[in-house]
Amino acid sequence: MTRRLALLPLLFAAPAAAQQAAELPAMVVQAAPAEAPRQGVAPRLGVREVVVDRATLEALPQGGDAPLNQVLLQTPGVVQDSFGEIHVRGEHRGLQYRINGLALPEGLAGFGQVFDSRAFSSIGLLTGALPAQYGWRTNAVVRLETRSGLTDPGGSVGVYGGSRGTLQPHAAWAGMVQGWEVLASGNLLRSNQGIENPTRSATARHDATEQLRGFLSAARQLDERTRLTLMGGTALNRFEIPTRPGIAPAFGEQDSASLRARQWERGWFGLAAVQHALTPDVDVQVAGFTRSSSIHYLPDASGELAMNGVASDVRRASLTLGSQADATWRLHPDHTLRFGGQVSREQSLFRASSSVFPVDDAGAAIGPAFTLADRNDRIGWQYGAYAQDEWRLTERLTLNLGLRADQMVGNVAAGQLSPRANLVWRATQATTLHAGYARTFTPPAQELLATATLARYQGTSNAPFSLANDAVRPERAHRFSLGAAHELGHGFTLGAEAYYKSVQDLLDYGQFGNALIFTPFNYRQGRVYGVEFSGSWRSEHWLTYANLALSRSAARGIRSGQFNFEPDELAHIAAKYVRTDHDQLATGSAGAVYRAWEGGRISATTLYGSGMRRGYANSEKLPAHATLNLGVQQDVRLAADAQPWTLRLDVLNLLDARYPLRDGSGIGVGAPQFGARRGGFVGVSRSL
Repeated sequence: MTRRLALLPLLFAAPAAAQQAAELPAMVVQAAPAEAPRQGVAPRLGVREVVVDRATLEALPQGGDAPLNQVLLQTPGVVQDSFGEIHVRGEHRGLQYRINGLALPEGLAGFGQVFDSRAFSSIGLLTGALPAQYGWRTNAVVRLETRSGLTDPGGSVGVYGGSRGTLQPHAAWAGMVQGWEVLASGNLLRSNQGIENPTRSATARHDATEQLRGFLSAARQLDERTRLTLMGGTALNRFEIPTRPGIAPAFGEQDSASLRARQWERGWFGLAAVQHALTPDVDVQVAGFTRSSSIHYLPDASGELAMNGVASDVRRASLTLGSQADATWRLHPDHTLRFGGQVSREQSLFRASSSVFPVDDAGAAIGPAFTLADRNDRIGWQYGAYAQDEWRLTERLTLNLGLRADQMVGNVAAGQLSPRANLVWRATQATTLHAGYARTFTPPAQELLATATLARYQGTSNAPFSLANDAVRPERAHRFSLGAAHELGHGFTLGAEAYYKSVQDLLDYGQFGNALIFTPFNYRQGRVYGVEFSGSWRSEHWLTYANLALSRSAARGIRSGQFNFEPDELAHIAAKYVRTDHDQLATGSAGAVYRAWEGGRISATTLYGSGMRRGYANSEKLPAHATLNLGVQQDVRLAADAQPWTLRLDVLNLLDARYPLRDGSGIGVGAPQFGARRGGFVGVSRSL
């Protein structure tokens, strides 16, 4: 069943490629020459799908060394933020990751990337009114397909590095081992810039990072109708927290540039799945999964106490266990039924040890610092079940009807029945129209919820603005989408989609305090809407693509975590709609690859953003920015029958644009961050 999902037809693939995708496993297609990111409507789902295959990824600047979030920035409507965050269609997080169709359980997300882009044959993004089989995180689905050791064997080993002390050795291999299809991938990154620079300078002080990522999968046919798949991965990341000079301390004397805070991020996950064909018309898949993750912020205790009046050693950890079952029944040539469910259990813990000063009514310290400890554990459950019918009304018209039932039991107990409907009309051989509606239910990220005893901090240098702290609620929304995709011929394709979301208890995330860990909170009401345009063209020597998105994200009324907000700002947000901090009116991306000579490629990518929000209640915006990246590659064979070496030269932010992603103001924004300055990088790798 998972394999079939990977073969969803893509309108924007060339006719020959589309025919091949219908006959051969998707992995074979991915080994073909690079093509522009395929964009279109997935007919069985009625949602927008964008796919970047491995050949395309390797042809662009950075290639497989590009972090996953940088790859996703080349797809429509994805906004760049600080700390490695991205926003899809005007929302903060709400992303669901699936590997070969299996949902990956959530874990704590920090600055570091969990996945190595090199491990996957394709990286896809599904957006729109998702059908009933997708639950909980429904803003977008990041669909990752692993390489196959059977149909796409081989790999590479190499090293990449350059500016800001960057050094990144890597290795990946796929092949057959005693009947098992095996894929292994590893990546080690060392750099002097791990987090965005808080100043405009070319380099940041105290900003080194070390990141290790690994991924392993193995699959085999147990018999002609049964397949077993095992997958696991890990990410171990260490960050220094960059400093800003010239900030006046609130208590005592301290040089702000000399602070030495650090953050550790550790995580691993495992998946095991069995696929079985019960009959020629019924396929089932049962999977179990686990994920463990933790974040530990270690402050510069004396320095932060002098600067801010509080120094908090914060640790959060999460362990998730669960299972997922899905079935497909081809009941009739016009009806394909899908049904299944998922259950997960998450145990999360929060530990904090905060040093603070006792203060008087004017906020001045009146005694020596002392320590307050917070500790709480929580066990939460999430349940979901769905049923949907892919109903082929006519040869050109498909209706996908579904119903989900979701329930959460954690910091609050809540549930919802969610109808879904998607209509896809293939108006002509070249044009597809689609419309969708989805009622969605999004639980808050339990691992990010912390319940400090606020009253204990009154009369200290870490006193909250108030004691109001209502529980974070699940988000409930109505989503609508309407779009079209058209193939002009001669390699040209176009697409457009409009969307609207009406929200109750809109979930957002902010950084409150010195620890760089996000905290969820709710707006009482929200609305998110926009339109996306995309196009691509490819020929014998060229592949190009371009995307433009216009969006608005607004909300009013803070319903949870009120103690984090100043009283006047809280009252302002209660009275009127304000823009969310990640709202950006215009977002664009484009790329091109030119096969200039035998074994040689010249590539370029660009990103544009009109600027996210800043200032009191997000009433202002940051300046617009644009960046340009260039890359040159050359394949070299030292012998006629030898595997090729690939030499790479990349210049990122060629024009050395100096632009702020954040300026330290706005709702839930803790500190300024600037985009990376110009950098030069070289790489060498050899195919295996």
